[in-house]
Amino acid sequence: MHFGVFDLFKIGVGPSSSHTVGPMKAARLFLERIEAEGRLGEVARVEVEAYGSLALTGPGHATDKAMLWGLEGVAPDEADPDAMPAMIARIESEKTLKLLGGREIAFDPKRDLRLKGETRLPFHSNAMKFKAFDPEGDPVREEIWYSIGGGFVIDEAEAGRNSAAEALKGEPYPFDSCNELLDICDREGLSIPEVMMANETAFRSEEDVRGQIASVFQAMEDCIERGTRIEGELPGGLRVKRRAPGMRKRLMADAARAESDPLAAMEWVNLWAMAVNEENAAGGKVVTAPTNGAAGIIPAVARYFDRHYRRTEDPDALVRFFLTAAAIGALYKKNASISGAEAGCQGEVGVACSMAAGGLAAALGGSNRQIENAAEIGMEHNLGLTCDPVGGLVQIPCIERNAIGAIKAINAARLAMVGSAEYKVRLDQVIATMHQTGLDMADKYKETSTGGLAVNVPMC
Repeated sequence: MHFGVFDLFKIGVGPSSSHTVGPMKAARLFLERIEAEGRLGEVARVEVEAYGSLALTGPGHATDKAMLWGLEGVAPDEADPDAMPAMIARIESEKTLKLLGGREIAFDPKRDLRLKGETRLPFHSNAMKFKAFDPEGDPVREEIWYSIGGGFVIDEAEAGRNSAAEALKGEPYPFDSCNELLDICDREGLSIPEVMMANETAFRSEEDVRGQIASVFQAMEDCIERGTRIEGELPGGLRVKRRAPGMRKRLMADAARAESDPLAAMEWVNLWAMAVNEENAAGGKVVTAPTNGAAGIIPAVARYFDRHYRRTEDPDALVRFFLTAAAIGALYKKNASISGAEAGCQGEVGVACSMAAGGLAAALGGSNRQIENAAEIGMEHNLGLTCDPVGGLVQIPCIERNAIGAIKAINAARLAMVGSAEYKVRLDQVIATMHQTGLDMADKYKETSTGGLAVNVPMC
């Protein structure tokens, strides 16, 4: 399939793209297929099961709630985070479910929704099964779905197909590796963002692409602003306090420090990244970039560029940033993974860091080789990063990890911009290494909360 800018950057809700957004989408798609067949009126009972990582960290990632929201017809990009808790409260108290927001059937979450963490289906750890029955108990439809990272979902039939041959139909410059991308650039005399724009405009107008990029950036900006102003504790039982509002107040109170401290900008980047991920942890609206667990890195780096570097004579700089970041993200999606349950946090924070580094290099006017080098550095120094959320919540170490990832991305771009084209490690090589490392990584370090910090830091 085509992995474009708006596949990698999607507006949704927290706390997880693979464990919240994906299950919500899969549940809704399951019922929409029944509706398309004209059989939704036959459905009298629905059963849902989640397996592997989805089940092990399900309550902490709101997976159980997300599947119910999807069955009630909620779409991630249209969801109202303030209204969704009341929907769950109604389902639990009345023991009923409104199919796609319409007809009501009996549904008891304690009976009809099961989390089977001990079971892992072969294709992917993030698996779920939906069953629908008629009043006589006969099956109307049964499907297995997988949430494969970044809000992407596929059903069992698609998981068994090799669609590589038709993956990029319609694109003028299809590429499956960074080497292929660079060869296209050299042959056609194009930059990486120009290739990506040409591929995007095979499906929509350039005006639409630019407008949607502006909307994505504005959604990121709005999320930062919300995160820097809302105080209190994050939900889930860890009693983690939001830190971004206090950080902002301290920075604003000492504005003169920006003139005396050469690293003051770093503290603003930390603030912006943490603000987004605190919003994500609270179930707020975020942009999946490319996942929710890593959603703070690209907004923080984009704002860093916007506030510190953007020149009025270069209005296309942020467009180059997002086009390039998406091209890099697509390479990871095709050749490795952006799922913490499949690759550990190197697949989330590591990929976001790599995307942001390459995007920043492009925005700064870097060459194609400098962009590749920045993206490679961004991942090389995240290899082996585990996903071990304490309490199954996207809070510790996830929130701070986004701040660290944003700073790494900026440094990676700066290193690439002052370096030569004679670097030793290529992006394709580091993507292959990341993929192999994810395969070798024990499951307890891949978003199961059964290893690492998740077992060594007690819930309190």
